[in-house]
Amino acid sequence: MKIEQIYTGCLAQGAYYIESKGEVAIIDPLREVHPYMERAERAGAKIKYIFETHFHADFVSGHVTLSKETGAPIVYGPNANPSFDAIIATDGQEFKVGDITIKALHTPGHTMESTTYLLKDENGKDHAIFSGDTLFLGDVGRPDLAQKAASMTQEDLAGILFDSLRNKIMPLADDIIVYPAHGAGSACGKNMMKETVDTLGNQKKMNYALRADMTKDEFIKEVTDGLLPPPKYFPLNVKMNKEGYEDIADVLNRGTTELEPEAFEAMANETGAVVLDVRNQKDFITGHIPRSIFIGLNGDFAPWVGALIADTKQPLLLVTPEGMEEEAVTRLSRVGFDATIGILKGGFNAWKKAGKDYDTITSISAEEAKMKIENKEAEVFDVRKESEFLSEHVIDAVNTPLDGLNDYLSEFPKDKTFLVHCAGGYRSVIAESILKSRGIHNFIDIGGGFGALKTAEVPSTDYVCPTTL
Repeated sequence: MKIEQIYTGCLAQGAYYIESKGEVAIIDPLREVHPYMERAERAGAKIKYIFETHFHADFVSGHVTLSKETGAPIVYGPNANPSFDAIIATDGQEFKVGDITIKALHTPGHTMESTTYLLKDENGKDHAIFSGDTLFLGDVGRPDLAQKAASMTQEDLAGILFDSLRNKIMPLADDIIVYPAHGAGSACGKNMMKETVDTLGNQKKMNYALRADMTKDEFIKEVTDGLLPPPKYFPLNVKMNKEGYEDIADVLNRGTTELEPEAFEAMANETGAVVLDVRNQKDFITGHIPRSIFIGLNGDFAPWVGALIADTKQPLLLVTPEGMEEEAVTRLSRVGFDATIGILKGGFNAWKKAGKDYDTITSISAEEAKMKIENKEAEVFDVRKESEFLSEHVIDAVNTPLDGLNDYLSEFPKDKTFLVHCAGGYRSVIAESILKSRGIHNFIDIGGGFGALKTAEVPSTDYVCPTTL
């Protein structure tokens, strides 16, 4: 028996490849499916089943394409209602993969079709659970994504999740391995550990939601407390996962079309496409196409695209680092943004060589910023999350979180220069590109963000651990 966790850091997502006696099961595959097929081919094995733990909201799964390419059936748990052919397993139904058995445990609560898959080894011993978004390490799945208008509240779902955990998962042996669908950084939970594999016994000790003496009312209160609104693209991804989607090969073929600067500019004007610059923030600062939006591949790229662009149908034109064209289109497609219509051939250097206008961002060091702050020459705007800001911030700074930046546009000064920073410099440049696209140019970026300001000993509030807020 072979179990391989295929973890994608930018999505904080775990897919799984399970092989036994020449047969393979794939759980929650990413959209680009050829790596799974190549793994099976190298092993001389055949993909027999594709298991989905639920209809994912934060990414587009590769189940439809993988089934089409391999002929393997897609398996969902009870209550699933996809538009394509699939096996809808009953609670407790078992599937043989070589010498091992995979048993469907219906564990609703995160969503009503959520299912945990229990793997039994060749001796019939419970070995591992693939818990999807039902159980994370350190947390459980948020219960607000499957609400159906007024018919079901997040409190209702939390109560159902409590029962699923107590009746289906917690009675299992402590030595069972837990393989979740997500880790720290995913918007599907709020308190996940950085580890991606653990034992159930350790989770019973460490995970607040699995306390043995916890009442249902306590669980509901703790699980629903502090939930931020889900990203706007989540329902669109659920729809694609339920109804199907365009083959990624077609998305890549269209999206990586190379356009000379003149054609690129004309296409942007004709289609209303967003020009998305995915280079490093330092490159964007020194020069970029006017009104382009920066979201760099070197950060939490896909989640920020989903949160800030939101509409998966929005046409996109990309400015990429050399050699990263296909990677950029692939990572966009993972979260359902299939409307990339071209790439700037030759990148930003080609734009400059063509004599096109370009813009820059003024950036200063933390030491220079300290002088301006001490002399009260400029107000400071902090685009980190509210929890980060409350934990510690520059004295008198204003918090304008990136994910809601459009709601704060009226707060930025119109007639004087102001300073912008985040934690390390990635999010601030995203924010600054949005400000420029809205006609706001009177700002200066603080290089290195809050980390550099701390090193420069810029006066800040006393640190408060985020867990005590």
